[in-house]
Amino acid sequence: MSGPLSGLKVLELTSVVLGPWAAQTMADMGADVIKIEAPFGDSNRQLGASRNPGMAALYLSNNRNKRSLVLDLKQESARDALLTIVKDCDVFLHNNRPQVMTKLRLEYEDIKSVNENIIYCGT
Repeated sequence: MSGPLSGLKVLELTSVVLGPWAAQTMADMGADVIKIEAPFGDSNRQLGASRNPGMAALYLSNNRNKRSLVLDLKQESARDALLTIVKDCDVFLHNNRPQVMTKLRLEYEDIKSVNENIIYCGT
């Protein structure tokens, strides 16, 4: 997709509305956005009307133009996979509480240790 953010690669670790909407805006402007979801999925999948289970209209709208990947970040191998992906990203976007990012060992210093040029955004 072309646009002003074409060529920008974003790794998104968000859920509900604000974080997915921010990443969706970047995707709509041409960024390559990869959404990471837990095995149980984004809670937004069940919010509101849907034709198919787990595909609520709000979820589909907020996650258009994105690629997605399921990772159980409580598993070390999944965390390693995320860190491998973030090496090639320009932006890391999350909307988790600081305590969650500490527990997952995905704080700014952890992400910057594999990509010193990363833009780390917590919403």
